[in-house]
Amino acid sequence: MVYLQPDSTQINTLFEQYVPKIQKNDILTIVVTASDPKVTAPFNPLSTMMSSNLSQQTDMALRPTYTVDNYGDVVMPMLGKVRLEGLTRIEAIEKIRSELEKYIKDPGVNINFNNFRVSVLGEVTRPGSFIMPTERVTVLEALGMAGDLTIRGVRENILLIREVDGQKTMQRLDLTKQSTLNSPYYYLAQNDVIYVEPNKAQINNSKLGANTNIIISIASLLITVISVLTR
Repeated sequence: MVYLQPDSTQINTLFEQYVPKIQKNDILTIVVTASDPKVTAPFNPLSTMMSSNLSQQTDMALRPTYTVDNYGDVVMPMLGKVRLEGLTRIEAIEKIRSELEKYIKDPGVNINFNNFRVSVLGEVTRPGSFIMPTERVTVLEALGMAGDLTIRGVRENILLIREVDGQKTMQRLDLTKQSTLNSPYYYLAQNDVIYVEPNKAQINNSKLGANTNIIISIASLLITVISVLTR
């Protein structure tokens, strides 16, 4: 099956239109930098995500982590509560930078998602959950990480489940059509779930397998009964 078959669709997908927003319970790495590293020390506390490996400890100490609470805030040293929910990563960087300018001249801020997870289920080679190194992830890349669809997967009806403001939304994607590249669901958000359903042949085979086991069991029982009665 050929993916994204060409047609007259005008391709205008822009990542900036669908960039993921920070949500409650997101885990963020927030690092503050400046020309004088000493002035950033109060804003870069030791990370709570420690490892037994010393080199990893040293690395993690430079990458403090924060969890977005149920109010959409993170609590940073000196700055206190900072509302980040609903902001993109770039918007969050600018907001924290403006707060830091009260204490640091020309501060730098780097933010990364620590729990940008996508789950791929169903008729794929390696179903499971995957932690993404960046928020710029497409549905095709996620399926690639899962080893692509099996020959039994339905490529015309991929189900994507996404939570928006506490509500689950579902969207169907047709990987055989080029227009999928324009879908607002082409770029994934954290905690998205992709489900690839089996084709009719696979469903029928599964039913046949279950029914066959039942028929064999009944036949074996009848043969045993007849054998006992005819002795």
